[in-house]
Amino acid sequence: MTPEIEKRIKAVQAGRVPAGYKKSKIGIVPKDWGEVRFHDMFSRVVRKNKEGNTNVLTISAQYGLINQNEFFNKTVASDDKSNYYLMKKGEFAYNKSYSNGYPFGALKRLDFYDKGIVSPLYICFAASENNQCPDFYVHYFEAGLMNKEIQAFAQEGARNHGLLNISVDDFFNSNLLNPPLSEQKKIAEILATQDRVIELKEKLIAEKQSQKKYLMSMLLGDDFKKPFKLNGVIIDKKKWEKKQFERVLTFLRNNTFSRADMDDSQGQIKNVHYGDILVKYGTILDCDKDVIPFLKKEKQNYSNIAYLEDGDIIIADTAEDETCGKMVEIIHKKNNLIVAGLHTIACRPANKLFASKWLGYYMNSPAYHNQLIPLITGIKVSSISKSVISETNIAIPTLPEQKAIADVLSAADEEISLLQKGLEEEKLKKKSLMQLLLTGLVRVA
Repeated sequence: MTPEIEKRIKAVQAGRVPAGYKKSKIGIVPKDWGEVRFHDMFSRVVRKNKEGNTNVLTISAQYGLINQNEFFNKTVASDDKSNYYLMKKGEFAYNKSYSNGYPFGALKRLDFYDKGIVSPLYICFAASENNQCPDFYVHYFEAGLMNKEIQAFAQEGARNHGLLNISVDDFFNSNLLNPPLSEQKKIAEILATQDRVIELKEKLIAEKQSQKKYLMSMLLGDDFKKPFKLNGVIIDKKKWEKKQFERVLTFLRNNTFSRADMDDSQGQIKNVHYGDILVKYGTILDCDKDVIPFLKKEKQNYSNIAYLEDGDIIIADTAEDETCGKMVEIIHKKNNLIVAGLHTIACRPANKLFASKWLGYYMNSPAYHNQLIPLITGIKVSSISKSVISETNIAIPTLPEQKAIADVLSAADEEISLLQKGLEEEKLKKKSLMQLLLTGLVRVA
């Protein structure tokens, strides 16, 4: 970034207007950028679903307008969909709900399907003839540059909690920036290129995750029973011993402190919550890398709760689906004081029976987890008990076999982790590009 651009950014951040810029209703922008009403660039779509289309769409942050079944794994639309709006590819929809993480609602274009229908609560629109670069506005909306406009005339609906009380007239009378067409096209091209970089990285991560899944099946599953060599070690599954859980692992006492009893920033005792096992942590809980919240000071004075050690296992005994039973293995505990929290089952393996990370990978693989699925109880909330877990079987290869398998899967995890870090960097780069390009702080004309 040049010194001139940095100076310009600092001026705008301080509320000053740099040379060649002006104040508009939307913010400080280049003098040659126009400002138009929304209805100058887009026209409303009120096409009813007379043809009986059943492709019900909802808005996803990552994928835009997407089939409701794919997003929610169920359809939440009403049975009668004749009143729904029928959208065609390239048209836009605005969802006034902010319950999906968008503080001012979400606005996306239909790109993945030729047609689809949306709730009549959505505001639908298409690019007008005046709008010669709708791709520019796809990024404009994604960057949240409509938020100030929406905030100016929107209030929460008194009767419809979670919906912004925005009239269609107000929405179409809002203001939009309108840079010169040549600049719109270049901005759209740059951001589309960055989107492709992100998409390629996402595909690569998906491929690596698929490869790891295959590796786990090959290395840990009941198939592939013919002996094979892995990093100089013979893997012979026919000779693997299997022992009942309760013979090789001992249950430890956990606590029942809720999320409200935890502090993310300070404390002495770290507490592993079941929700973090299900969502936040991978197979291995690395105390050097993973963030583990603390118990609040007033909750630390309790007795008979086991402090965890390297190699200990923490199982989430409750979930909303068959992820119930997901677990983590602790490594690199060092001087940390760590305990197992609400809805967890903590266990300690028999000494010197397992290599580091073996249980973490094995117990999260289908080879073991499939034993748990018939034992899970509950309708709305799934749960599993110590008593049924104690009856499952644990495979025990030789220590060299365990280490060789764990090393390969750990390397796969590390590769995926580095790719995910790179993906996040590319997403941050795009966010920065949007802020600079879509406000004219960096010119590309």
